[in-house]
Amino acid sequence: MADRTTSSITIGAGRSTVMTVIADFAAYPEWAGQVKSAQVLSNGEDGRPDRVRFVLDAGPISDEYTLAYTWHGDESVDWVIAEAGKMVSGLTGSYRLAETGAGTEVTYELAVDLKVPMIGMIKRKAEKVIIDTALKGLKKRVEAG
Repeated sequence: MADRTTSSITIGAGRSTVMTVIADFAAYPEWAGQVKSAQVLSNGEDGRPDRVRFVLDAGPISDEYTLAYTWHGDESVDWVIAEAGKMVSGLTGSYRLAETGAGTEVTYELAVDLKVPMIGMIKRKAEKVIIDTALKGLKKRVEAG
């Protein structure tokens, strides 16, 4: 997992409000475009989910996989693939939240590895679409209250 794709957006809310929406996996199908379902399998000592099973339908990439999460308060969350899917062999990412005068700057970083060969440029473009869709959906969800 060498190349990661990164993008940022500013959301008009505090870090804790943004992180609460990020941690509400059951609601992902309502705002995170390609996520068809997200089932929390277990929670960590902090009460936040630490293993989540996803069903993804992102056009050419449709799959089911499990991610393991590590939470760092309301500052960041990291994830890695815990159980690969049929197509997705590796997935690492993070949300980093920084307070700004206008709210919270959210930086989303993602690296996806697939079991099928894909040209790097196309893979990065797909990662960018996933990130941008997620950030816009997150902003809309948080700011709508």
